[in-house]
Amino acid sequence: MAGPTNGGVKTLGIKVPDALHAQFTLVAQLDNISLGDAALRAVELYVDTKKAEPDFAARAAAALEEIEREAAARRGAIQGLFGEASPAAEAADTTTSRRRGESAK
Repeated sequence: MAGPTNGGVKTLGIKVPDALHAQFTLVAQLDNISLGDAALRAVELYVDTKKAEPDFAARAAAALEEIEREAAARRGAIQGLFGEASPAAEAADTTTSRRRGESAK
């Protein structure tokens, strides 16, 4: 499903208080750059600053794990729509069946 591309660029629209906008505009003018270029530099600085935080890598890893869990759950739901059991679901069913069987003894 290919859609239109814009060269790998996203557009942001943000609301900035008047006083901050005036300062931002002045700083960009003094640096002889556009507001767009100044905003891009600000975003790059923010990302670099966050990446340097001591706990950032751990938080990113936790976010990645959550994404993987959600993807596995969605994959299982889609497979369930078509009667295909996911390996994780099959393993859970086997474990549950064993537990039930053991408790019945």
